[in-house]
Amino acid sequence: MIFGAFLDAVAQMTDARFRWVLVQGVGLTILLLLGLYAVAFWGIAWMIPDAISLPWIGQVGVSNSLVSWGSLVLMMVLSVFLMVPVASAFTGLFLDDVADAVEARHYPHLGTADRLGLSDTLLETLKFLGIMGVANLLVLIFYFTPLAPFVFYGLNGLLLGREYYRMIAVRRLGRQQAGRRFRAHLITVWAAGVLMAVPLSVPLLNLLVPILGVATFTHIFHRLETGR
Repeated sequence: MIFGAFLDAVAQMTDARFRWVLVQGVGLTILLLLGLYAVAFWGIAWMIPDAISLPWIGQVGVSNSLVSWGSLVLMMVLSVFLMVPVASAFTGLFLDDVADAVEARHYPHLGTADRLGLSDTLLETLKFLGIMGVANLLVLIFYFTPLAPFVFYGLNGLLLGREYYRMIAVRRLGRQQAGRRFRAHLITVWAAGVLMAVPLSVPLLNLLVPILGVATFTHIFHRLETGR
């Protein structure tokens, strides 16, 4: 069911309404990552001197290209961790538009859902980012062990799945009922969250995940509710 939901989300990329939201999401993600890259570049340039002294060689200049490549490599590594909160932040910005496009095409009989509203979305996003930050700090020591991939994907998959599913469910069920339905479908939602967290750590591919994740969880929510 999860893979079927994902394939349906990918198939809708040809939908003009869906594609425009996807372009906006990818564009904003690239701009954010470029901004972070610029910060990393300036930070490395500030920390590394213009020249370093090597034994038996003497003074060796540090070129701008070396700093550029160093900052690029640093950002590629950091993007593995940064794209999880980025995906969460952009969920709130585009969730209603993406979910509306999916429901209009696949579930038109349901009518229009209640939109979350900007203030509720921002509050939910900030709360989630706080939970994610604290949770990852609590397990930080495991990120330096062989268990790192399992802890990272397991924890963040659970958090992402919970966030995406609940925000989709709230539009149709309200907050209390959405929480109950999440607990009822915990294993499925967790598995879907992990499958979304994995490509978030793949550079370039991770640009598409925030929007496709919303679409996928929209299908998952409706299919769990109808038992399809």
